[in-house]
Amino acid sequence: MSAAQQTIHVGGEWRPAVSGATRDIIDPADASVFAVVSEGGVADTDDAVAAARAAFHDGSWPRTSVAERADLLRRVATLLERDREKIGALESQDAGKTLEEGRVDVDCVRDAFRYFADLVMNESGGRVVDAGTDEVHSVVVHEPVGVCALITPWNYPLLQASWKIAPALAAGNTFVIKPSEITPLTTVALIGLLMEAGLPQGVANLVTGAGATVGARLAEHPDVDLVSFTGGLSSGTKVARAAADTVKKVALELGGKNPNVVFADACATDEGFDTAVDQALNAAFIHSGQVCSAGSRLIVEEPLRDRFVTELARRAERIRLGRGTDPGAECGPLVSGQQLAKTEDFVASAIAEGAVLRAGGERPEGPGYFYRPTVLDRCDRRMRVVREEVFGPVLTVETFRTEEEAVTLANDTEYGLAGAVWTADAGRARRVAGRLRHGTVWINDFHPYLPQAEWGGFGKSGIGRELGPTGLAEYREAKHIYQNLAPRPVRWFAG
Repeated sequence: MSAAQQTIHVGGEWRPAVSGATRDIIDPADASVFAVVSEGGVADTDDAVAAARAAFHDGSWPRTSVAERADLLRRVATLLERDREKIGALESQDAGKTLEEGRVDVDCVRDAFRYFADLVMNESGGRVVDAGTDEVHSVVVHEPVGVCALITPWNYPLLQASWKIAPALAAGNTFVIKPSEITPLTTVALIGLLMEAGLPQGVANLVTGAGATVGARLAEHPDVDLVSFTGGLSSGTKVARAAADTVKKVALELGGKNPNVVFADACATDEGFDTAVDQALNAAFIHSGQVCSAGSRLIVEEPLRDRFVTELARRAERIRLGRGTDPGAECGPLVSGQQLAKTEDFVASAIAEGAVLRAGGERPEGPGYFYRPTVLDRCDRRMRVVREEVFGPVLTVETFRTEEEAVTLANDTEYGLAGAVWTADAGRARRVAGRLRHGTVWINDFHPYLPQAEWGGFGKSGIGRELGPTGLAEYREAKHIYQNLAPRPVRWFAG
């Protein structure tokens, strides 16, 4: 077991928890302890918020020029390139994903920092508003919102941290970040890179600890101006309630139950069939399905179902499980024993409700939190596994006969994060994409995102957007400055 790391960062200094408490970090590939971190609490959280508040009011960062802020973000991107292998391996071990997935995550984080650096550099100094007279100069400017509380999930700890930290810093804010208590290590590493890049002390603060203590305190804290949360629906609603009393800004990304709609014409050729099946596997089983935008609902045209699901199940059975660093491993473990048990419960309930198991549905022999990629056929919307987010390697199959029915099924969810449509008909592709009530819609693809394009969802998938210009706007306040160039008495009141 490793010696305990001091993983609480307040006012530019690393320190242990005030209480002295620690937490074991578990390697999900073998359930062993591979790191020990500080377990912060309310006192640590209050100290971190105080440091962020002091840095915002009295420090230089909010008043630093846009060019200097952009330069720092670019330096962080360069450091990420330098440490790609080390941080990618740490993300792999901490979250259970394959080493290649960890490397790709580092590349995406680098791209996010560069994007927000470019975005702020290319902006104008404000929006001039025509007041209808030359005697008034009117302009709308944007200022940092203040102290930001950033609460991130366990599945993509490094990526989700960057989607919040990069725009928060680009806008001139200070922040306190709370990573998931299960997977905090790459966030700790990222804070180290921010300091190495020259970020002033107190701007970036980190508290490792439980959501029920640290996260709850950040959401309710009167000195926090904005809380950005990515995680489950239940936790997100608690954050929103806690934030309401202080009327702070709230941004929530709460997951999805994402449809992958396949029309038969997409599979009219052998190449088209192979591509659609391959992408259905990617949609559902990347990172063992622990992806908020996972295509966990396959909605396939009825005449295609038997051929498509048979091939899908055959390939799912051949997916190679293993530790992320194992040669040939294609899929890693689930992140925890709790997540494994949850996945098993969903599969058992689906079979009890009438689903037909076509692949997987079991743990392999050996240590760790592994679960076989699972295909459940003959599913419908009455089943819990179709309605609720599993966050495991479980793919359900539903069928449709008409375009109208396909759209109805795809939209029949309380979430609305992402979805896809596969078809060779360009007109149908545009029609269906236009009618899907999801924040991202892919046509003949699944999973890619661009830092330039907003990410977020409809319905219970959340509030607000990350990435793109709107992702930066979340971390700003708009201010209207109205200057009267020729002031004179109004004479509204006599005398």
